[in-house]
Amino acid sequence: MSWSELLVMVVEDHGFQRRIALRLLTELGVERTLEGADGLHALEVLRRQPMPPDVVLVDLDMPGMDGIECIGHIAQERLARAVVVVSALDPALLNTVQTMARAYGLRVLGSVEKPLTRDKLESVLARFGEHAGEQHDEGEADFAVQTLLEALDNGEIVPWFQPQVEFGNGKAVGVEALARWERPDGSVVRPVLFVPLLEREGRANALTDRMLDEGCRWLQRWRQDGTRLKLSVNVSPLSLADPTAADRYQAIAESHGIKPEDVVLEITESSVMTDAARGLGVLARLRLKGFGLSIDDFGTGYSSLAQLAQVPFTELKIDKDFVFSSHAQPRKRAMVEASLDLARKLRLTTVAEGVETQEDWQLLAELGCDIAQGWLIGRPVPGSELQAAVARWRRPVL
Repeated sequence: MSWSELLVMVVEDHGFQRRIALRLLTELGVERTLEGADGLHALEVLRRQPMPPDVVLVDLDMPGMDGIECIGHIAQERLARAVVVVSALDPALLNTVQTMARAYGLRVLGSVEKPLTRDKLESVLARFGEHAGEQHDEGEADFAVQTLLEALDNGEIVPWFQPQVEFGNGKAVGVEALARWERPDGSVVRPVLFVPLLEREGRANALTDRMLDEGCRWLQRWRQDGTRLKLSVNVSPLSLADPTAADRYQAIAESHGIKPEDVVLEITESSVMTDAARGLGVLARLRLKGFGLSIDDFGTGYSSLAQLAQVPFTELKIDKDFVFSSHAQPRKRAMVEASLDLARKLRLTTVAEGVETQEDWQLLAELGCDIAQGWLIGRPVPGSELQAAVARWRRPVL
């Protein structure tokens, strides 16, 4: 999408600053704009639009309805495709607002500190098009549950793969398998819309098995072409309550000639202890068989240190919300540094998710992180496109 096609709204109570923002957008080639004089006025304008704007720039500190409340309404009513937070306030507060918006399912392109400049606007708006290769709408699911279950049985739910590369030399060393529903009409549905439904319907094990099976099939195919990679697969928390999981995963991997040592099972931090005794038993058996175990989204749950002490993890994945803009936000940087320091002491491999800029790459490299994953390296792609995606990757020259 070219910038002339974007519809961008500016919500700012100060008339002069609002006009400056609109002028800067025009200079950048954005031809379609809307404006709101405060939060309430902005919501009135947005509700009248036949289609939600692509981006809404929201100032946080406004009289009447402030920007935080306004963003909450925009998110809950799905009145925009993405927002940008504009403020001269504390970066820690900006981060909290971004996290709130994402929790509602609203895409946040980032925050811009006042005063607005053309460069700042250009940088944050450029992020809108970065994910254009994949449907990013995380709205309501428009399919029947029975259709979804049939799609799983018919092989329509497949893994796409996102490359993981070493910070030290830029070499691709692994991929994460991420579920995608490739519908017959050519559309692709993201996992946030269907994985919770599969778990609710008791099909979590079937999904995990399929991702592992198809992932190992691709791993073997790439190896025949000379590309050796490790495979990371997300394991549903419900699978950890299944005592047959360890033997089944081993059988699936070995049926494709893949050793368990070449597979990392990612366990979401908040899920490990749903059934503590049984879950720990399954995890211990998986580790005994040689599978790597990764604590996923580290730092987003409530018992991180307890999990690390009790589970034989081999890898720690730093959550993308901490990684993104960590070079510019001291609190995020502190979280990343603490996580890396802890991982070193526990002799865990470290993987940073959500590496999207050269600045974040440089910081993580300097702090000694092992592996990077994110849009800077490559977006998730079907297995048939993975080798080409790896070949296109070029390590940043810093």
